Amino acid sequence: MRALAVSTYDLSLFVHITAVVIGLGSTFAESIAFPLAMKLDQRHLPYVHRLQRTINKYFALPALLVILVTGLYQAHKGHWDLGKPWLSITLAIVVALAVLNIVYFIPQDRRLERMARRELAAAGGAETPLSDDYNRMARNTGIAGSITGVLLVVAIFMMVVKPGV
Repeated sequence: MRALAVSTYDLSLFVHITAVVIGLGSTFAESIAFPLAMKLDQRHLPYVHRLQRTINKYFALPALLVILVTGLYQAHKGHWDLGKPWLSITLAIVVALAVLNIVYFIPQDRRLERMARRELAAAGGAETPLSDDYNRMARNTGIAGSITGVLLVVAIFMMVVKPGV
């Protein structure tokens, strides 16, 4: 019987891909959570913002750190040139996604959750539209989320195809 030989590079690749699937794949569900809550009952919106913040804080951010560390390890072990566009663009996307999560998405969902709670409480259970400020902020967050989704797909394309190699 032959023993299963797994190199540290292969293990790193496994951890890297798993982090992408679990940590960043879950963020795509956020794109349907807000519209679904609006369709069902806007009283679900505080929960949606808390869910999005939790996903970004406890799934996406740790995953981005794991992706960065394992990716740099693989670049080193595989003797990949960090100056190659497919690698430098992907690295820039990973860093940008982490920064966006820290400085924009997590604080924005905290603000939106508070606004939704406050406005829903003021309505006293009556079905009233949320404020223009809330709707504008939520729409901008959705647009930013769509852009980050496209950036993630671009990063995956670059890692799989490695244009210019």
